[in-house]
Amino acid sequence: MNASPYTRRHALQSLACGFGSLAFAGIAQRAAAAANPLTARLPHHEPRAKSVIFLFMQGGVSHVDSFDYKPLLAEKDGQLLNFNDARKIANSGKREESTQRVMKSLWPYAQHGQSGRWGSELFPEMARHADDLTFIHSMHTEGIAHGPATLFLHCGSTQFIRPSMGSWVSYGLGTANDNLPSFVSLSPSAGNGGPRNYGNAFLPPVFQGTGIGKAGTPIIDATIRNLTNAKLSPAEQRRNFELFQELNAEQLKKSPGDAELEAVLASYELAWRMQNNAPDVLDLNKETEATKKLYGIGESKTDNFGRQCLMARRLVESGVRYIQVTYGDNTANPAWDQHSNMPKHKDHALAVDKPVAGLLEDLKARGLLEDTIVWWGGEFGRTPYAEKNGTGRDHNAGGFTVWLAGGGFKPGTSYGATDDWGHLAVENKVHMHDLHATILHQLGLDHEKLTYRFDGRDYRLTDIHGHVVKEVLT
Repeated sequence: MNASPYTRRHALQSLACGFGSLAFAGIAQRAAAAANPLTARLPHHEPRAKSVIFLFMQGGVSHVDSFDYKPLLAEKDGQLLNFNDARKIANSGKREESTQRVMKSLWPYAQHGQSGRWGSELFPEMARHADDLTFIHSMHTEGIAHGPATLFLHCGSTQFIRPSMGSWVSYGLGTANDNLPSFVSLSPSAGNGGPRNYGNAFLPPVFQGTGIGKAGTPIIDATIRNLTNAKLSPAEQRRNFELFQELNAEQLKKSPGDAELEAVLASYELAWRMQNNAPDVLDLNKETEATKKLYGIGESKTDNFGRQCLMARRLVESGVRYIQVTYGDNTANPAWDQHSNMPKHKDHALAVDKPVAGLLEDLKARGLLEDTIVWWGGEFGRTPYAEKNGTGRDHNAGGFTVWLAGGGFKPGTSYGATDDWGHLAVENKVHMHDLHATILHQLGLDHEKLTYRFDGRDYRLTDIHGHVVKEVLT
């Protein structure tokens, strides 16, 4: 057998070149990031997903009326029993009970799909996709009121000003499309934290979310502000932009390392590119009638949220990393907040059920669900008893359900459990910090390494908490 001409000397020389290439790649990436903070970055580990669509059900969907089946509620319906009262505990700081009337689910349950996941008649269209969904029934979070809980859901803190999750994702991964924002919030609400829920806080301003529309107004009328200029021709706009860039470059020479100035200049460049690309992405008229029908567009009850969901699919298809779609309004009581009128849940369910199911079906048909995480849920759930002996349910941060699909989450499964009443998470409890850590993990980001130094300490989305829930991953 002939000896191989590839000697140890050759191998070391080749490896040395490889080390040099790796070093150069790292230097080049840092240089590109300095020139454009949104430049795509290498993840910490191999990702299973490229992007996230967060379907935010503002106000708190009742888990015991939707996906957390509790037969005991029907058995004990109407009985007066003692429950731990989260509001009293929040006020006194110690465990307190109150006597409440048990309320059964207003909608009957059935098992769905080959997986046999339980779902009520509140969401029949979503239930058809039970075999694609990963249910986490043991969620718990911080904050008993909407404001703190909503901020915690988005930013990992109930009161301090912290970057939103989409901003952390943008900071960690950069953009996958230089012509579009990395983080978009569709129809954000002005209440319960408002812009802080898609803000950058102390991260460079370039990582803040781009809001399109606002909650409570038709998305068909929404666009990115100042996206077009009807007064100047494209040629005139280009000349002005090029002159503007020359002046900006001179200004930057006088203030090297100015993060805020660099972010402003980068935003100008992105805005210019967006003028030539975003209108096409946001134009739903390019979709077929069959696709629009899938989302419920053209039907009075589903048209608005259907447009939001279809817009989300177009954005994720175009490389946007993080898209939040809010179903809510700008009134004092958020959409799903039924303290005294649980039947109102049905109206909201009719508005979102078909569009969400259409989104799942469309993403799957296009091969996008494999590397897109769809996350559905609210800031908390609702109590298994009637509030003040009435016809609604109070807030419940101690136990509730969210579901996820795609992006390497284990389909057709459920994880964790609340107690027999659906009141408190008791089995395989998953804190909101844990959910954040798990979603970041699927994007290739280590939540403990995704940090930013500010005011002398390193900050992260999950603070000093959180662990990856590997049991829900494939």
